Amino acid sequence: MIVVFGSINLDLIFALPAIPRPGETLLGPAARIEPGGKGANQAVAAARDGANVAMVGAVGADALAEGALALLTEAGVDLSRVARVDAATGCAAIAVDPEGRNAIAVGSGANVLVRADQVAAALLGPGSTLLLQMEVPAAENAALIRRARAAGARVILNLAPAAELAEAALAALDLLVVNETEAAWLAARLGCGAAAGDLAARLAIGVIRTLGGEGAEYAGPEGAWSQPAMAVAVRDTTAAGDCFLGVLAAALDRGIGLRAAMARAGMAAGLACTRAGSQGSLPRAAEIDAVA
Repeated sequence: MIVVFGSINLDLIFALPAIPRPGETLLGPAARIEPGGKGANQAVAAARDGANVAMVGAVGADALAEGALALLTEAGVDLSRVARVDAATGCAAIAVDPEGRNAIAVGSGANVLVRADQVAAALLGPGSTLLLQMEVPAAENAALIRRARAAGARVILNLAPAAELAEAALAALDLLVVNETEAAWLAARLGCGAAAGDLAARLAIGVIRTLGGEGAEYAGPEGAWSQPAMAVAVRDTTAAGDCFLGVLAAALDRGIGLRAAMARAGMAAGLACTRAGSQGSLPRAAEIDAVA
């Protein structure tokens, strides 16, 4: 089972001729409204790849909440641990340019009220995979990592967006996943290089560094290797990283080895890049199988 502890948002997505500069207003043909949030995106990606997933997060008692939960519900994710709180549901504004690059502004809202004690002890054990990101309070992540490590669960953290987390919590992970920007940010704070091998040696854990169109690299207890990206015509990179994480967790959860799980996750992320949107772009297991 996969337990995702993280953010739930509603995304407003704008296809624009360029990413706006400070003070600039650009017009696009329309806005698209879609569920998002790193936690929810990863939960949907894992569920669409066949995993049994429980989402732990928070939404407001407002008009945005049902839209934010819609694709989690459709994917069959267990939402019984999603709290309804007295705050606005998280919301993101995403600008996407013709090359598929994006810039994102997020109003955290209910996500700052997510608490580690929403995760029952019964969900954390040797048969569970805990998947976390950094769009919820870092102290709650750290508390949950400690509990999951003590209970014997597999613990995966996506340090996205890059934010402070106690080094003891990082060292308690089974797997840390960062992109190039996040790796450089963390390396500066740890006083080491930004490559996966440098971070893995510093923290004594497994590290995946994703490299966009160049693929990904791993270093850690299972060795070290690089994985090329699947060649695709990029339409929109929104949620591609979340797709990678969700499918990686799903593959590991069903016993696939790390190298093969990374390859599957890379294929899924490539497929997501060929489609516009956030959660709506996430592929299903049969689609990933067709390119595997």
